[in-house]
Amino acid sequence: MRWTLAALVLAACALAVHAHTIDLDAGAKECFFEDLHTEDKMTVTYQVAGGGHLDIDFTLTGPGNRVMNEQRKKDTGTYSFTADNDGRYSYCFSNEMSTVSGKTVSFNVHGVMYVEDDGHTAPIEREIRQLSAALEAVKDEQEYIVVRERLHRDTAESTNDRVKYWSIVQTVMLFAVCGWQIFYLKRFFEVKRVV
Repeated sequence: MRWTLAALVLAACALAVHAHTIDLDAGAKECFFEDLHTEDKMTVTYQVAGGGHLDIDFTLTGPGNRVMNEQRKKDTGTYSFTADNDGRYSYCFSNEMSTVSGKTVSFNVHGVMYVEDDGHTAPIEREIRQLSAALEAVKDEQEYIVVRERLHRDTAESTNDRVKYWSIVQTVMLFAVCGWQIFYLKRFFEVKRVV
């Protein structure tokens, strides 16, 4: 019974999860694809983890090059859909608008293969499907938090470096001004003898 239930759950959920991080050079574009069947569900979430103004162009196209979603200059995004046709669905990340800086993009793709519920699904199966979907949402949120933490840590370290260098410059300037004042006051109080 236990093995039958496990096999049924794996067949029903058939969950595919892929987490990727790619580096896009300035002016570059990278595309990926998934072959889906009618009623399959797919979700693409992405976030720019570094580079430039932290923006990227995202495009999702369906069979026949039909544009299903297009987002311009976004730092993060999520798009979920249910396939209405069998075929290849491709999603592209483009940094073509940037001529100088490269970008680092972290993205996840996950989906659920459609399995028809014929009314004989056990309540535990439904609960397992819901739990699986909730776990995927938690996983996506954790990955989003990890990327944001990395960005914030990089910002904090950069700020710390700037404060350190500015403090060094201020210290050098303070010693220079003190030295100049001592020299000036010393010359001011010198007695000049006329011969």
